[in-house]
Amino acid sequence: MKQAIIRLVVLVVLLINQTLITIGWNPLPFSEQEIYEGVSSVATVLMSIWTWWKDNPVSKKAQHNERFLKQRGMK
Repeated sequence: MKQAIIRLVVLVVLLINQTLITIGWNPLPFSEQEIYEGVSSVATVLMSIWTWWKDNPVSKKAQHNERFLKQRGMK
């Protein structure tokens, strides 16, 4: 339910933004290049964190599973 509300809010914000751009008023005080650079930087950071998290046994459960597999020669 929470995810559906978040998606709806994001959609409404995007629709309002697109409508304002269509009538000739840019509500965001950024150039397209600045927006591209910002989104690219955020995406890079998020994917770096995600990749680090998925490839390393960070949580207690993952550390336990890692030890379990090594003890049995499966890793």
